[in-house]
Amino acid sequence: MHDIVIKNGTIIDGSGEERFVGDIAIDGSRISKIGSVTDEAKQTIDATGKLVTPGWVDIHTHYDGQATWDPIMGPSSWHGVTTVVMGNCGVGFAPVRPGSEQFLIELMEGVEDIPGSALAEGIDWQWESFPEYLDALEKFPRTLDVAAQVPHGAVRAYVMGGRCNGDEDPSAYEIEQMQQLVREGIKAGALGFSSSRTLLHKDVHGEYVPGTFAGSDEMLQLGLSMKGLDHGVFEMVSDNLGDDDEWQWVKQFARETGKKVTLIATSAAAYENGKLYRIAEEARKEGIEILPQMAGRPTGVLHGLQSSFHAFIGHPTYRSEIEHLPLDEKVRKMKNPNTRVKILAEESGIKSAILGSMDQLMKRVFPLGEIPNYEPDYEESVAGIAESQGRAPLEVMYDLLVADEGKELFYQPLGGYSNYNLEAQRKLMQHPNVIMGLSDGGAHCGVIADAGMPTFIMVHWGRDRTKGETLPLEFIVQSLTSKTADTFGMKDRGLLQEGLLADINIIDFDRLRLFRPEAIYDLPTGGKRLVQRVEGYDYTIKSGEFTFDHGEHTGKLPGRLVRG
Repeated sequence: MHDIVIKNGTIIDGSGEERFVGDIAIDGSRISKIGSVTDEAKQTIDATGKLVTPGWVDIHTHYDGQATWDPIMGPSSWHGVTTVVMGNCGVGFAPVRPGSEQFLIELMEGVEDIPGSALAEGIDWQWESFPEYLDALEKFPRTLDVAAQVPHGAVRAYVMGGRCNGDEDPSAYEIEQMQQLVREGIKAGALGFSSSRTLLHKDVHGEYVPGTFAGSDEMLQLGLSMKGLDHGVFEMVSDNLGDDDEWQWVKQFARETGKKVTLIATSAAAYENGKLYRIAEEARKEGIEILPQMAGRPTGVLHGLQSSFHAFIGHPTYRSEIEHLPLDEKVRKMKNPNTRVKILAEESGIKSAILGSMDQLMKRVFPLGEIPNYEPDYEESVAGIAESQGRAPLEVMYDLLVADEGKELFYQPLGGYSNYNLEAQRKLMQHPNVIMGLSDGGAHCGVIADAGMPTFIMVHWGRDRTKGETLPLEFIVQSLTSKTADTFGMKDRGLLQEGLLADINIIDFDRLRLFRPEAIYDLPTGGKRLVQRVEGYDYTIKSGEFTFDHGEHTGKLPGRLVRG
């Protein structure tokens, strides 16, 4: 008798091969049979008409702190994710010298917009070294599996102390110390090493993250510390992808170690002028595993009264009279005609070359609505709506902001959307060297809600897109499961295959949909985060146990630490 049998499901197994109708038997934590299962089971699920897929493997999250206090691991777990990789972008919480914990909190808060007060309250620092951090993660049960990378920022801070943020080069001895820490972390089970070289990443004091200006020799030597080990991936966020100096050491690392590099572009130009595609193609032709990482849509800032940003956040009246109020009071106050006239007559105290003028910005800001559209036309932008109504864009923005009890949120794609379509993303997604990531689950609590990215990719690219072609579900599922798992060497998951982990989603695909993001206040100390609800996941199974049943947590916590 089997523990669980899933009957008559439409199986998309993660291999990229064509779907088929069949049964899956589960015994313990593993898949024991696929095909026609006639044996009895302790529990049988009729999956007729439903998709049966592997659980999603999300390789770019920032649950480094949350994983130590939150067994549910939402919102990623709500969206069918059964494995997450943390320690991305060169930030994390180990190694850490006793007494310097606040530095790493402020680093994470600045880079990933996770409330520092929540991190300070929630993290019980039971470690100094990276292996000790992994041991602490291993003790804590949760709904999904977690894996970690060694972060450059923490390593540099541990060795260089107060000199870690600047452009001062470490000594040869300090590089040797950092190499030892990286190698120690990988040998203990970290899946890789991550670094950030973008000017976008700063701590709460405006200081660039450690490693931003690290020289090519430091980067190469830290990467080479993984040489000879049986696993290890080098992840790097960079403004300089493809530039000669950086490109040479990246390729040298890949050739010398035989290990994979996954690169993350931070500039819109990398998407819009095909630069990222050319990098992927050059690597493919040279036969080296350099894998650009991308999301299924441009990362987007969410404007709104529930968010930490909107068009009037810098207006004096808003800042002095409204900003501190609860949502319902904000709406009531802003609906007052006198307040409206006063705010619209003011200039914002926020000046940014990146944002440009607010009227120009409104051409790239779109009301999401209850069921979000992430590939809108210009006419659906705030500026487009204003144009059709013969009104000023900021007047329209103001009125939309306070409509629907202030619950509306507005999507501003940060890059790769100048043509008001996602064709460039579609082309890039299909390149064999490109991998899917960048959901940033657990991060950007006040302005971004992309943890539901796997669900978005399924519904938008697999079903709902109207501006061009969709993508085959077999390709999409493979991109979210076996391809991401294989990138980080997790060979026991990502496929529906006999002997592998029973990490499974049973999906009512016709009902699968995302809702408008909302703010909730459930972080330690009541910290705020934007989350996105979903419906259509009938069941999520992790290691042979039902963790979610029609969106409700079952109470089961089979998730563990994945060691390389």
